[in-house]
Amino acid sequence: MTTTAHFYVLAANAETEPTQSAHFDLAARTVAQQYRQGERVFVYVDDVSQAHAFDELLWQFDADSFVPHNLQGEGPKGGAAVEIGQTPPVGRRTVLLNLATKLPDFIRRFNHVIDFVPVESAAKQAARERFKALRAMGASITTTEISQ
Repeated sequence: MTTTAHFYVLAANAETEPTQSAHFDLAARTVAQQYRQGERVFVYVDDVSQAHAFDELLWQFDADSFVPHNLQGEGPKGGAAVEIGQTPPVGRRTVLLNLATKLPDFIRRFNHVIDFVPVESAAKQAARERFKALRAMGASITTTEISQ
């Protein structure tokens, strides 16, 4: 089976400085959309502080748009619909939402990869490397430009 990948390219807004929060806000909305479509999502992060920041962002959703999620090692035995972590997820997950600098070694476990191209130059370069790696493994890649 071919992996599909979708990159959201964040465009610079002349009026505001690019921030990680814009990137995370888009990621949180994307996770919510995937959850509502019945997908089990793994959010891959670089470190524990990034995991906690994303976890907190998901807790800020309104009660009627809550997304069941947990940090790795917490929550129910099979994990919630959305799991956030740095090591291979618990159980079967079809969607990887990548917030990390690199792709995980276990990338082939997922049918669909969602990634982001932030505005900041070092983060943008890291995204280019992830794009190249996915293309090299034969993924079908699409992009969407997002203005902040």
